[in-house]
Amino acid sequence: MGKILEVNNLHTSFFTHLGEVQAVRGSDFSMEEGDILGIVGESGSGKSVTALSVIGLIDEPGKIKEGDIIFDGKDLTELSYKELSDLRGNDISMIFQDPMTSLNPVFTIKNQMMEVIRRHTDMSKAEAKQHAIKMLEIVGIPEAEARISSYPHEFSGGMRQRVMIATALSCNPKLLIADEPSTALDVTIQAQILDLMLSLQKEIKTSIILITHDLGVIAEVCTSIIVMYGGMIMEKGTVDEIFYEASHPYTIGLHKSVPSMSRKSNERLVPIAGSPPDLLKPPAGCPFSPRCDHAMQICLELPAPMFDINKTHCSACWLLHEDAPKVEGIEKGEAKNG
Repeated sequence: MGKILEVNNLHTSFFTHLGEVQAVRGSDFSMEEGDILGIVGESGSGKSVTALSVIGLIDEPGKIKEGDIIFDGKDLTELSYKELSDLRGNDISMIFQDPMTSLNPVFTIKNQMMEVIRRHTDMSKAEAKQHAIKMLEIVGIPEAEARISSYPHEFSGGMRQRVMIATALSCNPKLLIADEPSTALDVTIQAQILDLMLSLQKEIKTSIILITHDLGVIAEVCTSIIVMYGGMIMEKGTVDEIFYEASHPYTIGLHKSVPSMSRKSNERLVPIAGSPPDLLKPPAGCPFSPRCDHAMQICLELPAPMFDINKTHCSACWLLHEDAPKVEGIEKGEAKNG
């Protein structure tokens, strides 16, 4: 299997009346066919803007300033609006966080699903309807043939999310982007939605980008993880590397701030002190340096390059430099950019 997606030096900004909000600042990552890539980080870290950049849904006042987004051999930043429209819903699909705002309340589920199917296939109306019913059955909608004529408000939150998944997968996309697909649901429905996505991924062989702030969800379903903060990638690695061999103080801080079954009953959670950076005026150096207990002068002045820890694990932290002071739990690495 080869690479399905490669993002190089992505910069996406929003030009507001207050100034330029630098939402994504130089992201680099790739994923193989069939991978499930998790993107994790605090609110405002650039996760959703990265995904919207990939699928070409950055509207005014937003703009992709720089970078390449290579999907299945095509640079998406060079495609026309029509070419991107042909791609969306067909080769790349997206599940948004709130299905109630993504589904049109004045149209039936049938109308909305058939519009997507007929837009990207040569199916007749009758064939498109049957395919939509089949997709609803696959995602576990009971009495799908009758319920397809319902309106979004007639479904529960979990069922609406299943409709969104069915619609997103109706054209067998090569890449599915799921932006907080289970955040607004209770834990039981969350588990069902995640199990559903995993089973469909195995059946259809779709690559998935899963965006969430929930480390538990990431651990359960992903093969690799990107940790974002302040519009930049802080650390990349496999699930085991990020959870058991984390090398960036921000990643380590995330682990300490969330409950864990392995945590002792008398061990307190440790929140990360301070606030995320203002991306109207981002820090000159590492965006996490004002909140980092181990920050050095260079951290305040220059963003760290990515240091390779091994072939699959890298981290943007000056503590990995060979001349940096030793910090327990953080191993030295080799800088990619010298």
